[in-house]
Amino acid sequence: MNSSLLFFVLLFLTLFSYWFGMQRSLKVAGGAQHKKELTSLPQQFGLLTAMVCGLPALITLLIFNSGEHIVVEQLLTSTLPLNIQSLSSVDLGLYLNNIRSIANSETASDILQTLSQNSEIKTQTQYNAAFTLQTLNQQATWLKTALVLIIACVSVTILVRKFSLTYQARQKSESIIRALLVASSAVAILTTLGIVISVLFESIQFFKSVSPVEFMFGTQWSPQTAMRVDQVGGSGAFGAIPLFAGTMLITFIAMLLAVPVGLMIAIYLSQYASSKLRAFAKPMLEVLAGIPTVVYGFFAALTVAPVIRNMGESLGLSVASESALAAGLVMGTMIIPFVSSLSEDAISAVPNALKEASLGMGATKSETVLKVLLPAALPGIVGAILLAISRAIGETMIVVMAAGMAANLTANPLDSVTTVTVQIVTLLTGDQEFDSPKTLAAFALGLMLFITTLGLNVLALKVVRKYREQYD
Repeated sequence: MNSSLLFFVLLFLTLFSYWFGMQRSLKVAGGAQHKKELTSLPQQFGLLTAMVCGLPALITLLIFNSGEHIVVEQLLTSTLPLNIQSLSSVDLGLYLNNIRSIANSETASDILQTLSQNSEIKTQTQYNAAFTLQTLNQQATWLKTALVLIIACVSVTILVRKFSLTYQARQKSESIIRALLVASSAVAILTTLGIVISVLFESIQFFKSVSPVEFMFGTQWSPQTAMRVDQVGGSGAFGAIPLFAGTMLITFIAMLLAVPVGLMIAIYLSQYASSKLRAFAKPMLEVLAGIPTVVYGFFAALTVAPVIRNMGESLGLSVASESALAAGLVMGTMIIPFVSSLSEDAISAVPNALKEASLGMGATKSETVLKVLLPAALPGIVGAILLAISRAIGETMIVVMAAGMAANLTANPLDSVTTVTVQIVTLLTGDQEFDSPKTLAAFALGLMLFITTLGLNVLALKVVRKYREQYD
C-alpha cells in the first residue's frame, strides 16, 4: 500500500491500541471494579499504548520515505550497462528521468509487450530498466508496509506484557510527551540555524566578489551585470543604502499610522467600549489582518496613489505615480489589527487592583489609563509594535504595486522607492545562476535584514526587561 493509505492504517492501529491498552490494564487489575488498585488510570495505560504503537512506526515510515528514492535509484543504476553508468551526472539524471517517465506512464504488461515487439537495443535497455524500476518500487512498498506494521504490533506486544498493578504508565507517557516537546523545540532551533548558515554561506560567496564596504555603504544599486566583458553595464553597483533607506521610510510611515491608531483602538476596546461592542468590533477589526496583501496592493495602486497624486498636484507638489507615502499608508492600515489586538490583550491583562487603586485615589479614567495601565502594559505593547515593524519590513506586494522598484536614495515620501524584500524577490525570479554576484546579492540582503531584525528584538527585550522589573 502507498504511504497515505499506510498512514491511515497506522492511525487506526493507534486508536485501537488506546482501547486495547485500557482493556489490558483493567484485565491486569481484575476487572473495572478493581481499577483503583492500579498505580495509573486506565486512560493513561491506553495513552501510553497508543504512543508506543504510533510513534516508532511513524518515525520508521518517515525515515523510509526519505531514503527510499535514493536507495531505489542506486539499485536501478547498478543494473544499467556500464557505458550508461559511466555517463556524467547530468546525462545520467536525464536518462533516469526517461526511465521514470516510462515506468509511471505504462503498466508492467505494456512494458513487456513493447519489449517483445521492439528489438532496438536502446529501447530495450530503457524498457528493461523501467520494468526493473517498477519491480523495485513494488518491493520497497511491500517492505515498508511490512516493516511499519511489524514495528507497531511488536511494540504494543512488548509493552502490554509489562503491565502490572505497580506499572508507572502515567510517568512513562509524560516522559514521552516531554521528549516530543523537546524534539519540537529542537526542530525550531535547528531550522533557524539552518536558515542562518545557508544565508551566511551564500553571503560569504557574494562578499568574495563585492566589497562589504561597498555593499553596506554604497549609494548606488544596479545589480544588472553583463554576460560579456565588452557588453555595456559589465559591472553592477551593489550599494544597499537606497534599499534600506526605502525600507525604513515606508516602515516609518506605516508605523506613524498603525501605532497611534492601534493604541487608541486598544484603549477604547479595553476600557471604554461595552462588552457587546467589544465582542463585535474586535473580530471585525481583525478581518483586516486576513485580507491578502495583493488586495491591499491593488487598493494602494488604484485608489490611494491617484488620490495622493491629485492632492499633491493641486498643492503644486511633484508626486510620483508610485510613492512611498501611498505604500506606507496602506501598509499601516494593514498593520493596525496587529497593534490593536495585541495591545488590547496586554492592557486587559493588567491586574484590576492597579486600576481600582488609581481610581480610588481620585484619578480620572483617562489619567488611570495614561499613568497606570499603559506603563504596566508596556512590555506587551512593545511586543505588539515589534511584531508590526517586522511585518512592515517583510512586506513585498504592497511595495511592488504602490511604491515601485526604483532604488532611489531619498527621504521624500512623495518619491518612488523600493525595499529590501522587493529586491530579493526580483533577484531570485526566473532562471538564476548561483555563482554570479547578481543572484548572490539576494542572500546578502537577506543576511542584513536578519541582522536588522535581530537588533530590533534585542532593543525590545531591553525595554521589556526594564519596565517589567518596575511593575513586578
